[in-house]
Amino acid sequence: MSPERKRCVVVWSPPGGLLEVTVEVAGNATVSEVIAAARRQSQDETVPWESAPVGIFGELCDRHMRPRDGDRIELYRPLRIDPKAARRSRARRRVSG
Repeated sequence: MSPERKRCVVVWSPPGGLLEVTVEVAGNATVSEVIAAARRQSQDETVPWESAPVGIFGELCDRHMRPRDGDRIELYRPLRIDPKAARRSRARRRVSG
């Protein structure tokens, strides 16, 4: 890969599936530009390309950030239940059950 180009993977995990799109973009492309390239390539309009929070390898980031070659850009969906509440609920069931 030349320094003028980079390859990134954009992922979205809807319930029951996984969309993974690998794109090659300019070396100075932002997260937003990488996502736009993935959108054009996938043409899947059910993905919240513009509205979903984004991160790189599990860390939230700004769409103006410049990812590095090989970065995994993730589009996050809202949680159905707060993780802390889910852990408390499981712990209560173990104790009482």
